[in-house]
Amino acid sequence: MPQPLQIINPDGAGPVVIICEHASAYIPAIYDDLGLAHDDLKSHAAWDPGALDLSLKLSADLDAPVVASTVSRLVYDCNRPPEATSAMPESSELIDVPGNRDLTPADRQARATAVYDPFCAAVSQILDVRGSNTVLVTVHSFTPIYFGQPREVEIGLLHDDDSRLVDAMLEHIGRLPGRKVARNEPYGPRDGVTHTLRLHAQPRGLPNVMIEVRNDLMRSEHDIAERAREILLLLKPAVMDMNSTERTS
Repeated sequence: MPQPLQIINPDGAGPVVIICEHASAYIPAIYDDLGLAHDDLKSHAAWDPGALDLSLKLSADLDAPVVASTVSRLVYDCNRPPEATSAMPESSELIDVPGNRDLTPADRQARATAVYDPFCAAVSQILDVRGSNTVLVTVHSFTPIYFGQPREVEIGLLHDDDSRLVDAMLEHIGRLPGRKVARNEPYGPRDGVTHTLRLHAQPRGLPNVMIEVRNDLMRSEHDIAERAREILLLLKPAVMDMNSTERTS
């Protein structure tokens, strides 16, 4: 199986490290497309459309390293621990995943070893080298309609127990008039989506945020550039605010 991750701009010297766990819809041949229908292979169930391109735009502005998965989250969702059923889901919203049915403990361990373990090791290595003066940002996208219900939120800023960075970003929400930004929406810790933050950021004491962007707002290169610009209007001053607080504390 090919390397399950890529690291972009590994020597980036900015204050942020970006993680993109759902960057790719690629399913290695050994998994036989997980039995998915053709249209489902490139659907949001398999990856987060626009998330990698958005990560790269943010990386270019922030001089940030990016760690991105190169394997579909239906093979293994790197934002879930191995014991979670959703790490290798049998269904995603209305899409069945036949290749994830009846997995044995050995099957699940093999996927975790092939995909999750090297991904986590790469994130840990970058963070350990950089030390405590780092902000961790994970980048995702979400569907505008979920189980038939429209979602009004456009950008979600998610956190677990550590809300420092989200609090600081929301202090600057006036910079985005008309944009529907919400805390811990359309998902939150209750949904198990903050695993990366809990595993990599919180034990190291790193400020962190999971950014979710509605994917109908990222359908073109221009859209993605605009979403990056909007996010940076919140993120950059928040990072500066936090750095100033750390220096005076």
